[in-house]
Parts: sequence; C-alpha cells; structure tokens
Amino acid sequence: METFETQNVIGVGTGIYTLADVASILRLPAAKVRRWMHEYWQLRFSSSSYSEFSYRSGKELVTNFLTLIEFFTFYQLRQEGVSAQKIVKAHQILSKTFRTKYPFAKSNLLTDGEQVLFDGDAGNIIQADETLQINIKEAIEPFCKKVEFSDDDLVKRFYPMGKDHSIVIDPKRQFGQPVVGNTNILAETIYNLHRGGESVETITSLYALSVDQVNDVINYYSKAA
Repeated sequence: METFETQNVIGVGTGIYTLADVASILRLPAAKVRRWMHEYWQLRFSSSSYSEFSYRSGKELVTNFLTLIEFFTFYQLRQEGVSAQKIVKAHQILSKTFRTKYPFAKSNLLTDGEQVLFDGDAGNIIQADETLQINIKEAIEPFCKKVEFSDDDLVKRFYPMGKDHSIVIDPKRQFGQPVVGNTNILAETIYNLHRGGESVETITSLYALSVDQVNDVINYYSKAA
C-alpha cells in the first residue's frame, strides 16, 4: 500500500490565501489567477474527499501555502498552452511518484523541472500535442531561487523579492502573509505606516528594523500597486 506524506490542508501553520493574495504574492495577473485557479480546483479537487481549498464566509475561495506554490507551475504550463486537464493528469502521476499531494512544490521538480515534467508518463501527457513548443525553464529557474526547502524537500518559505531581501512568505508565521525578515511583523503594517506619512527613521525606531528592511517593504508594495 502506498503511503503519502501527510500535510494539513488549511489550518494552523499552512497559510491562508485568497485569490487576490495568490496573484499579489506570485506577481501574476489577477484575472487569470482567478479563472485558472478555479479551473485547477474544479479538475483536481471536485471529486476528492479532501480539498486544498475552502470558502471563507461561504463565498471567498481560499487556499494554503503549498497549493499557492504549486499554482506557479500550473500557471506557467497553462501560459505555454498545455490544457488544465493534461496538467492535472501529470500532477496525479507525479503525486504517486513522489508520494506527496504536492509534487509541484517538491525540490525535484523546481530544481530540475524540464526533466521531471517532460520525461516519463507525465511528459507523455504534457507533450502529447507536438505542436506546442513548451519552455518554462526561464520562469521556473528564477522562481526556484526564491524558495527554501524543508527536510522533506517541499517548499517551506518563499522570498518574493529574492533571498537577499527581507520580505518572507512563511506559512508558520502570521497565517502566511508577508512578514519582515525573521520577525512576526506584518510587512503590510510597516507599509501602512509609511503610506500614512511616517518616516523610515521613525518606523525603524518603533519596530527595531533596519533601514534596508523598511525600504524592502516599501519597494515590495510599491511594485504591487
């Protein structure tokens, strides 16, 4: 009997993200994220006994950190013209291969995506349409440099500006919302102070942050605007 890694779906330490959060954190177009995330959800989870998604207040779709990370690969393949049905079938094969519900968040795929995605049974499905010239290496490689892996080779943190900057997405802190460095300080709190007129020097004094950390917050939200 096959055994899979056990991960919580949505709960303490898994992060909680709306579709707007997903678009903002991954820096992807909100309209496509909404459309393709619903597409992904319907195909992958509609007949399942569990779901990586739930509805807040019965209306708003929310998901967890690992599905947010997985969606990046799904998005890149959809951009290249691969159908959602084929991506989900490949996902199911890789899920069994890697013994995890989140194969698109494994280091095997993110560090060597070209080989993992396009070889074997998964590759036969994704590349069934020979007219497609699929190349996601240019998107996956820089993304991989922004993630940190756990001992089980799943992504545990995401650095949207890169690891040399202070903004961190960590599902174990502040429900996975962007925080500053190793602190539990919400980046949005710092940005709202700046937007309200507080100087960088005042903010650094109030929160014991460095000037570079505060500037990272400002740059992060300014680019998202």
